[in-house]
Amino acid sequence: MNSGNLSDHIIQQYEKDEKMMILIFAQWCINQDLDPQKVYSKAYPQQGENSVLKDVMELTVSKEEAGEIDNNVLLGVLSAFGNDDLAFAVTKEIQEGKKKK
Repeated sequence: MNSGNLSDHIIQQYEKDEKMMILIFAQWCINQDLDPQKVYSKAYPQQGENSVLKDVMELTVSKEEAGEIDNNVLLGVLSAFGNDDLAFAVTKEIQEGKKKK
């Protein structure tokens, strides 16, 4: 594999992994009765609609069909991608959810 192909492969793998991270985030939001786009917008108010988030919404299932996604698992995945702003927004949602209980 030459360096050009290797670079392309690495980029494609990163994009695939990033899409999985966004899917985990979106499914977690649905499981918590939250709108993923609204939570995303709290983290990135200047960005507007995220096209990848919009695309992965088609892959989510109802919370009744979904398995549980632990808060710490989601925060770990977001952290692994350096998505600190979104992790902060999720942490605020977790805290708000605990206040409601």
